[in-house]
Amino acid sequence: MELNDFRQFSEPELVHDLLRSIQAKLDRPLVFMEVCGTHTVSIFQSGLRSLLPDGLIHLSGPGCPVCVTHGKDIGTFLELAGKDEVIIATFGDMMRVPGPDGRTLRSARADGARIKVCYSPMEALKLARETPEATVVFLGVGFETTAPTVAATVKQARMSGVGNFCVYSCHKLIPPALEQLVASQDCKVQSFVLPGHVSTVIGTRPYQFLARDFGLPAVVTGFEPLDILQALYIILEQRRSGRSEVVNQYSRGVDPQGNLKALAMLDEVFEVQDADWRGLGRIPASGLGVASDFQDFDARVRFDVRPVEVPEPPGCRCGQVLQGLIQPDQCPLFGTSCTPTAPVGPCMVSTEGSCAAFFKYQ
Repeated sequence: MELNDFRQFSEPELVHDLLRSIQAKLDRPLVFMEVCGTHTVSIFQSGLRSLLPDGLIHLSGPGCPVCVTHGKDIGTFLELAGKDEVIIATFGDMMRVPGPDGRTLRSARADGARIKVCYSPMEALKLARETPEATVVFLGVGFETTAPTVAATVKQARMSGVGNFCVYSCHKLIPPALEQLVASQDCKVQSFVLPGHVSTVIGTRPYQFLARDFGLPAVVTGFEPLDILQALYIILEQRRSGRSEVVNQYSRGVDPQGNLKALAMLDEVFEVQDADWRGLGRIPASGLGVASDFQDFDARVRFDVRPVEVPEPPGCRCGQVLQGLIQPDQCPLFGTSCTPTAPVGPCMVSTEGSCAAFFKYQ
């Protein structure tokens, strides 16, 4: 059964049928990981996690862009925010991520830094046009999903002659992170529910190594509970038949070859480089930096930024949560000194963070 009709998503009998089918296929325990913040929220918010049969174990991976932004990048954001000639433009989730000494962009704004919450990079470009006396630095935090819109904005800035706009790119690529994760001897993951949004851009081909090199079933799926249940059924069906494949359940939104126009935009404006991930360390070829042809719009070049190492908050185990090594409530700070209203680690900050979702819904 392929879910193409949105009316199907509200039919409870389909949920019960899929749950029964999953139970019938589950002949031994299976650990699956989702690597998309929207999947994280959907699984917890819908109560799906509580409906899964015993032995089907859910882990949340590095699918929240705010959560995987490295501490030293947060430190650099704060350093840039302290410059008189700079206006920081950022998505709202970044405002509360603790940096050095617990400082955040929100506290920096309270201290007088010029920081603007934007809903799109084009809004940041508009801000630059309206404030020619300052340089607007857009914090490019995200995965392959948001990077094309940032690339389009950089091109628009050049075409429009807006010289006081630049990007601090912390964009990251999902497939290299998954490859490093599954190559670890500590990895517990036996299958993947792959991100729908990212896959609308990159397609399904970049994930083939999961099945080919590691023998792990994986399914690209949508965000409705029925999507996720169908993905789990497909994974279990593969395991019962001794197969390992990357399957596209989300064919209504994902083309196997991806969005060619978006990919071309990324290739033009960005270049692949090594990147630092919170919890996963430095991963080769897992980030997007502004290409040399667009270096006039690269905040790292314009401000000669030199990030410094920032230690993790004492007791915080976000890194292990992001790797699927522990559940959120196994962190000693969870629900006590670390809550959504007073977060210590980034997994409790973002609405897509696994700790925040676990706290709110579990």
